[in-house]
Amino acid sequence: MDVWRRSLLAVVCGVAVASIYAAQPVLEPMGRDLGVSAELAGWIVATGQFGYLAGLVLLVPLGDVVDRRRLIAVHLALTAAGMILTASAAAAWMAFVGLAAAGVFAVVVQTTVAYAASVSPPAERGRNIGVVTSGVVVGILGARVVTGTLAEVWGWRSVYAVLAVLSLGLAALVLAALPPEERPHRPAGYGRAVVSLGGLFGQRVFLTRGLIAFFLFASFGTLWSGLSLPLADAPWRLNESQIGLFGIAGLAGALGAVRAGRWADAGRAAPVTGLALILLILSWAAIARLPWSLWLLAAGIVLLDFAVQVVHVSNQQSLTAAHPDRTSGVIGGYMLFYSLGSALGAAATTAVFTIHGWTGSSLLGAGFAACALTVWAIDRRLPRDNATPRPEKVDTPRCPATSP
Repeated sequence: MDVWRRSLLAVVCGVAVASIYAAQPVLEPMGRDLGVSAELAGWIVATGQFGYLAGLVLLVPLGDVVDRRRLIAVHLALTAAGMILTASAAAAWMAFVGLAAAGVFAVVVQTTVAYAASVSPPAERGRNIGVVTSGVVVGILGARVVTGTLAEVWGWRSVYAVLAVLSLGLAALVLAALPPEERPHRPAGYGRAVVSLGGLFGQRVFLTRGLIAFFLFASFGTLWSGLSLPLADAPWRLNESQIGLFGIAGLAGALGAVRAGRWADAGRAAPVTGLALILLILSWAAIARLPWSLWLLAAGIVLLDFAVQVVHVSNQQSLTAAHPDRTSGVIGGYMLFYSLGSALGAAATTAVFTIHGWTGSSLLGAGFAACALTVWAIDRRLPRDNATPRPEKVDTPRCPATSP
């Protein structure tokens, strides 16, 4: 895969995932405008996450059945529809419906990663997944910078209008620039692809990497869904654009992990994961100092996002290597853990903050990270002969067929 196509896929991931996380730095004005109380504001983000969860189960398996290039374009267009509804919402329920719809079709991220994995030679799979997945982190964190600036100038609704325009433009570009996949066998039917997701949960490598992702993104969501609340409060009282600038620190950390895919390709995914999870726990010691030092907060953010990106890329490389014939399904199943963890972090951090302040939120985030490290450590202590993943074969018709 050439640089241009890798970059295009990374941008698709960035814009799609931004539709879920764009609300984080504008929770206060968005909730105020829509009549959502402060203790329930976290559900503005969590709603998109639960929509995303539904999309992972119902839509991602389609990538193992139909042409992923066309599927990417359709999902981008439908994500844009959700963004338009959110931008024009006159009441809270309309915004929640729009956010949920955008979340459902934002699973285009997983279809995009699966496309990148399927067209990559085995020796380059981790590298390409790393580059494409970097677009996810850029979307999550870069959206904070752009969202803050747009909201400061034109209001929070302008954020969703811009995302809708970008999604529609990318849908057209994907159809024009990306070739269809070449598949040697006729894919399994949609129903079988959905049902087969259940079988993944009995496989140790999948369950281990999924649980690590659950706690990893619960910790991630604890930071980014709750950060705007203490920064907007005393003693800092920052505005939306100033809060959004902390996304730059997160971007620096995440992009610093660009070599994570190559480490995974070299067979070092397991030890690198453990080290990154230790760094994740340590990052919260600096993040907890937010009431006293913004510099320590920024340093902690860099470390946290570096650790999260390293683990996330390593997880996906390990799973797609184990299941090369059903990359959409295995990534979709894995991302169920991601979505549930992110939703838990988003909903829990605002509730904890209102009772225990930022110290409580920091302990919550560190606790989630410690749980992820515990899962990794238990897996490492179990016998290795059961740990090596075996690619799962999907029954396919014996007669050859052209790709859809």
